[in-house]
Amino acid sequence: MANYLDELNEGQRAAVLYNDGPSLVIAGAGSGKTRVLTYKIAYLLDQGYKPWSILALTFTNKAAREMKERIARQVGENLARYLWMGTFHSIFSRILRAEADAIGFSSNFTIYDASDSKSLVKSIIREMGLDDKTYKPGVVQSRISQAKNHLILPDAYAASGELYRADADAKMPQLRDIYLRYWERCRQSDAMDFDDLLVYTYQLFKSHPEICDKYATHFEYVLVDEYQDTNYAQHCIVQLLTGKHRRVCVVGDDAQSIYSFRGANIDNILNFTNLYREARLFKLEQNYRSTQTIVKAANSLIAKNREQIRKEVFSEKETGEPITVFCAYSDLEEAEIVGNRIMQLHSREHYGYSDCAILYRTNAQSRVFEETLRKKNIPYRIYGGLSFYQRKEIKDIIAYFRLAVNPNDEEAFKRVLNYPARGIGDTTLNKLVDAANRHKVSLWTVVNEPLAYGVDINKGAHTKLQGFRALIAGFVEAVPQKNAFELGKEIVFQSGIGREITQDRSPENLSRQENVEELMNGIHDFCATRQEEGNTHWLLSDYLSEVSLLTDQDSDRDADLPKVTLMTIHSAKGLEFRNVFVVGLEENLFPGASAASSYKELEEERRLFYVALTRAEDYCFLSYAKTRFKYGKSEFCTPSRFLKDIDSRYLNMPQEEMLARQIEERGERFRRENTQRPVVRMERDYGYRERMVTDNGPSMFDGGEIPQEPRRFVKPAPPRNLRKITPAVSSSAGQASSVQGLAVGQVIEHERFGIGDVINVEGTGDNCKATVHFRNVGNKQLLLKFARFKVIG
Repeated sequence: MANYLDELNEGQRAAVLYNDGPSLVIAGAGSGKTRVLTYKIAYLLDQGYKPWSILALTFTNKAAREMKERIARQVGENLARYLWMGTFHSIFSRILRAEADAIGFSSNFTIYDASDSKSLVKSIIREMGLDDKTYKPGVVQSRISQAKNHLILPDAYAASGELYRADADAKMPQLRDIYLRYWERCRQSDAMDFDDLLVYTYQLFKSHPEICDKYATHFEYVLVDEYQDTNYAQHCIVQLLTGKHRRVCVVGDDAQSIYSFRGANIDNILNFTNLYREARLFKLEQNYRSTQTIVKAANSLIAKNREQIRKEVFSEKETGEPITVFCAYSDLEEAEIVGNRIMQLHSREHYGYSDCAILYRTNAQSRVFEETLRKKNIPYRIYGGLSFYQRKEIKDIIAYFRLAVNPNDEEAFKRVLNYPARGIGDTTLNKLVDAANRHKVSLWTVVNEPLAYGVDINKGAHTKLQGFRALIAGFVEAVPQKNAFELGKEIVFQSGIGREITQDRSPENLSRQENVEELMNGIHDFCATRQEEGNTHWLLSDYLSEVSLLTDQDSDRDADLPKVTLMTIHSAKGLEFRNVFVVGLEENLFPGASAASSYKELEEERRLFYVALTRAEDYCFLSYAKTRFKYGKSEFCTPSRFLKDIDSRYLNMPQEEMLARQIEERGERFRRENTQRPVVRMERDYGYRERMVTDNGPSMFDGGEIPQEPRRFVKPAPPRNLRKITPAVSSSAGQASSVQGLAVGQVIEHERFGIGDVINVEGTGDNCKATVHFRNVGNKQLLLKFARFKVIG
């Protein structure tokens, strides 16, 4: 037996050694999946398989490259280099070039990337005379991609009444015609997009059995990594290739299936043993990454899912500390708590900053953590994305803000002149720039009187420019009259950006909308903080002065220093960190609001949480906020139902001991009374009520009112439906009574800053101020007239 097999545990070794038929390897988190795949291929080579007869399909080039390097270390470079190992798309493009004649392409066909594909869709929409505001190219491209991933070709698409009705409901009844034209134009251009590489491979094997048989014979053994992430087309191609010899091994973890929005179908892995009846099932259940506590907590969570292949992951590492749950008064305090804990891990327990990761459900959540980490001088990086203030929609809005404060700002002017599109093209802009340069004045000066400065434009262009000038002039006039939040929201809507990013519900636009809403949350927080401090500098110009320090993110500065990693949980899959913070664990955020209407979506959200927990090696921290500013107003938040899914023995919840006890007691009662009761009833038993949000549900873009008065904090009730914060009493008598008798040494509970000790009180009446040391956010000076708190001790 090869020496490397001695490095495997019993479960891993069994999976490597069995090669007589189909096998399914369920690899729990941190269980050494890559090692098993690598050693299995090495073992096949040792058993006499030729390297070119082994096909290994992965989802990333990086995974294929790393596996090939590891195999080369075991069997030598000469053997490893002949393996057919790569992504689905790279392997199938190689086959299609060799067999191009059979499907009517040349062997030199072009592969369109996403931008090429989108450009062609745009051209077709324009040629058909359709409105690209209704038929948005990105949405059309996405729907065509979904159809191809389900192997639905143009003729079948056009014949489907269900698809036509769905398109008609989306006000895109001609989408089937666009799809047909797109398909034909790609063929005319001797081009395939990424989805076509799957579609045409399937067609090639299905329509030409002799070619399929040739490759099925050539590939004596087929291995597929991350099988839970395969879509329908990939699944069907694997079936065609392995239907004859049945020597196939698929590896994955159904508990980590989190990419349905990309077309991944968990049923592919769940039903594998039904498709291959003689298949052997192997479970890799030893976790080498995390402490026993983290593993057991994750097990108790994922056990709540109905659709899964049951396994009991275990760890032989140290027991480890319980998972700490932080309950914050607001998202602001949540970020402060996380930042403080990272500093403690760094200074007291000597972890490097790169040992820490903050994981969140949506990109928009990064803002408050970025701002807090910068304030504390903690270096960080955004993994797999842009820093909040570097995202396009945020830079666009900030450019409008800059122009409102300083209309002579040339870069801001050029950025927003034709965004959203208002028919002012580059030709007109270049004429404005030439005139400004000739007369040594700003673009704003020229646009106010373009004809006087010799700008050669027609009447239509002049009218559009004057419309833009009037829009910006209105913003400029409002700068000294309205606070930053009022004017900021006005700019988002009147500029057309609000309308631009809410025209469809594509994932890209939903993310943009979340980012814009989070920007407005930040501006609201800026204004509220200034008001409570008695600082009247809360105009848009004041906000820009502060935020400019955040937008100046030098990506090259300190590039080699260890940094805290911020990322979405989807981006974190496959990674690991010594310490992990999973934040924003609230209903309608994690799980998201739309998940409440479908148990399949809810189970995927739970799998996503499972992935987050299992990224942690030493410490895992969970946090949620009692209040967040959302949809134009402050709202109470309900702790995520997923917190109650974790066995309370593995949690440390000092702030919410009663909640933990209730969860445990109700869970025991549920199991005792009726173990067969459906999940929906179980949720009702636990006393949770999720707020249903439709596809066009609550949003700041629904035109919610801008709060004009300060709000007084009301302590949250036990988790129930979200409720508004009670508005503050506006009478001076009411305000005076709320702060009467406040003295040094008292303890207060503040809506956003949490628990604090009063260390100084000065002034009288409306000018009375208190300095409070808050336990998580430090010292704050509050103008008591506007402060939102209650005395608790």
